[in-house]
Amino acid sequence: MSEHNAIDDLSHHRKFKRRPMQVTDAQELAVSYAATGLTEHIRLQESDGRVLAADMIAPHPFPAFARSGMDGYAIRSADTSRCELGETVWLKVVDEIPCGYVSSIPIESGTASRIMTGAQVPEGADAVVMLEATEIRHEGSETMVGIKRPLAPGKNITPMGFELQEGDLILRKGTKIGPGEISVLATFGLHQVEVYRKPVVGIFSTGTELLDIESPLEPGKIRNSNTYMLASQIREAGGVPVIMEAIPDRIELAKQRVEEALAEYDLVVTTGGVSVGDYDIMGELVTSGSMEMLFNKVTMRPGSVTTAAVKDGKLLFALSGNPGACYVGFLLFVRPAIRKMLGMEQFYLKEWTAELGADYAKVNNFTRFVRGRLEVQGGKLIATPALLDESSVMITIKDSDCLIVIPPELKGAAKGQAVQVLVLPGAWT
Repeated sequence: MSEHNAIDDLSHHRKFKRRPMQVTDAQELAVSYAATGLTEHIRLQESDGRVLAADMIAPHPFPAFARSGMDGYAIRSADTSRCELGETVWLKVVDEIPCGYVSSIPIESGTASRIMTGAQVPEGADAVVMLEATEIRHEGSETMVGIKRPLAPGKNITPMGFELQEGDLILRKGTKIGPGEISVLATFGLHQVEVYRKPVVGIFSTGTELLDIESPLEPGKIRNSNTYMLASQIREAGGVPVIMEAIPDRIELAKQRVEEALAEYDLVVTTGGVSVGDYDIMGELVTSGSMEMLFNKVTMRPGSVTTAAVKDGKLLFALSGNPGACYVGFLLFVRPAIRKMLGMEQFYLKEWTAELGADYAKVNNFTRFVRGRLEVQGGKLIATPALLDESSVMITIKDSDCLIVIPPELKGAAKGQAVQVLVLPGAWT
């Protein structure tokens, strides 16, 4: 046997001798290598969907002044004490206070000021009587307001600092910014925010069988759909995808392209080339000694050949070329890494308990992550497995909103059985 053939046989043997790692262990290992990214300051109006890189602290109380909770009259509550005896109390109206106007006339015993909802309560007033609970009469040039019921101090007034005091935490570092967050930041005049820079993710597909999506079909060829699916998943996770030209089945070229991508981008994801076939170049690349392999087999179906490696502190994820396995592999491993790089606190998919909506008979030594649909029936959360859930099947990806977790010890699962489900991004939120 030639030296060249002996090396080929050894490499082939290594590929078939993969040692599987438990899913949770593989997740934790991969995420441990994901470094929280750099930060940048951006305008508030550009921050939707970004992740805060610093705690946001209230620069002043909110509200910044005591404000009226309704249209009515600002008064001294002590003036209404005689109303307890059934007497109508008449107070002289000394001012009218619209929103944005600060009255210079303090409220004294026997006086009131007309006030609008949200306006600053004048000095001396400690209650606001609603407009509908008053009556008006005129005595010469003076307007008098009549009140028939007693009011407690503070009635219908929102005190200064009712929501937040100066120095209080508004939003915690790691918060994803949305409409509510933008509203509160704008309220405090925080027009610039420090956010984590979006990680830039390079995407490769491998395989000479791949066609561009604009190309007509050819015998034995398939269109490069995984790349575009991954790009969409990366955007949802918070990253910036960069689609690169597919790599043909040549190990040296693949090594060069991947190393160039790792030098340029924050993270690299490939799809295809991780099985045990003669042309599965990513499986060869991560064991070639040019990078540190973290794992190349995981106790899961689909996607047991999901592979991860690290070079110069940057992660490479090599996912299966089968659409279903590629999709699941991204959700379980790549998405958590991106979310950690963004500074998010919640890396992994939400996990709920549901009742299985149909029998699932497949048995395997590895945990299955079965595409499915969630619905509420009779107050119960029901998870129904997709009819087509093979690793190579892509059509049911669009119809699923959860992954049903079927551990090997269940030996399949019966309808009505309690199961754990992982809620897919954007579903049920």
